[in-house]
Amino acid sequence: MNRPRATGHCELLGAILDQAGHAVIATDPDGTLRYLNRYALELLGYESDELIGRRTPLLFHDPREIEIAARRLGKRLGRAIAADFSLLAAALAVDGAQEHAWTYVCRDGRRLPVSLQLSPLYDENGRLRGYLGVAHEIERQRQVDRERAIAATAFESQAAIMVTDADQRILRVNPAFTRLTGYAAEEVIGRRPSLLKSGRHDAAFYARMWQSLNETGNWQGELWNRRKDGEIFPEWLTISAIYDGLGRLSHYVSTFSDISSLKAAESEIHQLAFYDPLTGLPNRRLLLDRLAQAQAAGIRSKRHGALLLLDLDNFKTLNDTLGHDVGDLLLIEVADRLRACLRAQDTAARQGGDEFAVLLGDLDPAEREAGIQAETVAEKIRAALGQPYLLAGKIECFHSASVGISLFAGQDKPLEALLKQADIALYKAKEAGRNAIRFFDSAMQTALEQRAATESGLRQALVRGEFVLHVQALVDAEQQLIGAELLLRWQPAGRSLVPPGDFIPLAEETGLITPIGLWILDQACARLRRWADDPATAGLYLAVNVSAKQFRQPDFVDQVVAALERHDADPRRLKLELTESLLLDNVDDVVAKMKALRERGVRFSLDDFGTGYASLSYLKRFPFQQIKVDQAFVRDMLADPDDAVIVGAIISLGNSLRMGVVAEGVEDDAQHAALAAHGCKAFQGYLFGRPVGLDQFEAGLLHPPAPLH
Repeated sequence: MNRPRATGHCELLGAILDQAGHAVIATDPDGTLRYLNRYALELLGYESDELIGRRTPLLFHDPREIEIAARRLGKRLGRAIAADFSLLAAALAVDGAQEHAWTYVCRDGRRLPVSLQLSPLYDENGRLRGYLGVAHEIERQRQVDRERAIAATAFESQAAIMVTDADQRILRVNPAFTRLTGYAAEEVIGRRPSLLKSGRHDAAFYARMWQSLNETGNWQGELWNRRKDGEIFPEWLTISAIYDGLGRLSHYVSTFSDISSLKAAESEIHQLAFYDPLTGLPNRRLLLDRLAQAQAAGIRSKRHGALLLLDLDNFKTLNDTLGHDVGDLLLIEVADRLRACLRAQDTAARQGGDEFAVLLGDLDPAEREAGIQAETVAEKIRAALGQPYLLAGKIECFHSASVGISLFAGQDKPLEALLKQADIALYKAKEAGRNAIRFFDSAMQTALEQRAATESGLRQALVRGEFVLHVQALVDAEQQLIGAELLLRWQPAGRSLVPPGDFIPLAEETGLITPIGLWILDQACARLRRWADDPATAGLYLAVNVSAKQFRQPDFVDQVVAALERHDADPRRLKLELTESLLLDNVDDVVAKMKALRERGVRFSLDDFGTGYASLSYLKRFPFQQIKVDQAFVRDMLADPDDAVIVGAIISLGNSLRMGVVAEGVEDDAQHAALAAHGCKAFQGYLFGRPVGLDQFEAGLLHPPAPLH
C-alpha cells in the first residue's frame, strides 16, 4: 500500500521540478548523475539517457573552472579535483549553500555562465547520500532584473498608471496618477475607475470601448475625465488586458496623460487654418467648405442660396492717410457689423484685405423671391457699413461698401464659377459708382471676358508693335497750321482698329499706360528731330497727352529729358497736356516737376478745362502756357446759352492771364466764327482736319508753319 503512494509522490515531485525555472541536478556522492529536470536538460542540450549514470566532471564541468574554484575557496585541492567529484563538491560546499558564479559547457561546446548552488544531501542517519545542484542562467536573471527595473521606472513615469484586477477594482496607482487626478493612492485603492467619469460620454461610448477591449485585449483613445476638484480634462487613455499562464484574465493596466495643452494647440491650429486672425471671421478656406455644404443642402431642400462679395470703398485711402493700425480697427468693426446683420445659419468671412464674403442659405425655392431676400440682406449690410465709424475712441470716418451677389440652386454652379460670378457682380457695383449692389448676370460675364481678352492683347501690343500714332492739326485764327496733337491708336494684327475709348481707360487702370506713354514720348521727340530738318515742319509744335500715373513716376522729369537728349529734339516744340485730375493730389510734387521741365523749355497745356475741379488758384499756381476748352462746351455753344457763356468766360480768363486758349471739337464755320468773336486764337477739330497717320499728315502739309507762339 505504501509503495504506490511513494511512487505517486515521486511522480508529483518530478512534475513540480520540471516546472521550475532553474536547472535541478542530483548526483550520488561520487558525482554520478541520478536526476536532471527538464530545464537542466534543455539548458545543457542533452537527452536524459545521455547523462543519467555518468559522472558530471567528464560531461559539463570545465576543469579550468574547477581549479580556479579550488584556489579561490581553499587553495588546497589542486588539479586532482578534476577527477574527484567529492573534492569538487567539498570545494563548492565550503561556504554552505551559497551561490557561486560558474560555467557549464553545453553539448554543442557553448560556455554558459550560471549561478550554481551545490548542497549535500544526507539520510536520516547523517550519511552523505549525494549532492543537489540548482543553477540558473546569469544572463537570464540579469534580463529579468533589467525588466523589473524598467517596469519599476516606467511605473514612476510622468504618465499616470492604474492597475486593476479582473473585476475592475483598483489595486495600484503611480505618483503621476495622483498628480493628474488629485486622488492619493489610499483614496482609490479598492474603488472602481468610474469615480473619474466626467459625464461627457454616454453609455454607447463605454460599450464600444469595452467591446474593443474584450475582442482585442486593448483600447486606446481620447477621453474626458474629472479630477478630484471637479475640473474636467481631456486625456489620452490606453487600456491593456493582462492574462495569466492559463489564458485567464487577471488584470487591466491603464495608462493616460493629460492632453489639455495638445487640445489647446489643436484648437489654435484649427483657428489659424480656418479663421482670419484679425477679425475672427472664417477665412476663404472655411468659406469654400461651407459653400460646398450649402450647395449640397440645397440639392436636398430645393432651396436657393446666395454668395455676396463686398469690399469697402476707398479703404486704401484710409490706410495710406491714417495708417494700417487704424485700418485694422475699421476691419474689426466691419466684421462685428456683418455678424449683427446675419442669421445664425449664415456665414460671414474675410477674403483678405478689405474684401468680405457672406453666404446665405435656405432662401426661397423661387429664384425671384430668393433674389429679393438676398438683396434685402445686402441692403441691410450696406446700410450698416455706411454708418459712421469711431475708431480708437477718437477717429471718426465714413466708409460705404459695394456688394456683388450671385444666386445658386444646389450645385448648378461649380464653386470657382460661383466665386467668379460674385466677383464680377462686385466689379460692376464699383463700376456703377461704388456704394451699390449688383447681381451677376450673363451679360456681365461676357463684358468682363471681353475686357480680359482686351487686357491680354494690350499687354502684348507694345512688344508686337501694334500701336500707331495719328495726329490732328491745330490752327490759329487765320487757320494757319501751328502744331499737332499726337493721338494713340491700336491696330491688332488681323483686326480692325480699336477705338481709344475701348483700351486707354483699361491701360490706365492696369498701369500699362506708363510704358505706353514712354513710348509715345520717345516717338514724339524722334518726330520733332525729323521735323526740325524740314522748313515745312520746323516751326510746328507737337502736343503729347500725359497720364496722371505716368506723370507721378518719380523719374518722370528724367525720362522726358532723356528722350529729348536721345533724339536731340528742341524742348520748345514739345507740349505736354495734363488733365485737371492730376492737380488734385501731391500739388508740390506736380509743381516741382513742371517747373523743372519749364526751365528746359518744355511747355504745358491744361486739357479739358472746365470739366473738372480747376479754379483760378490752379491757373495761378501751376506754370501752364495754354488751356484747352473742352469740346462738350464747344459742341453746344450755339444752341445752349449757358455753354456759350462758359466758353466766353474761359477764353476771357485765359487771355487775361496771358495764356493761349485752344478750342477743341470745332466742326463748322459757325462755331469757328463764334469762338473767334470771343477772342479765341487757336483751334482744333474736324473743320481743320481729322486725325491721320503721321506720314499722311506730313505729306499733306501745304502751308509753312506760323512763328512759334
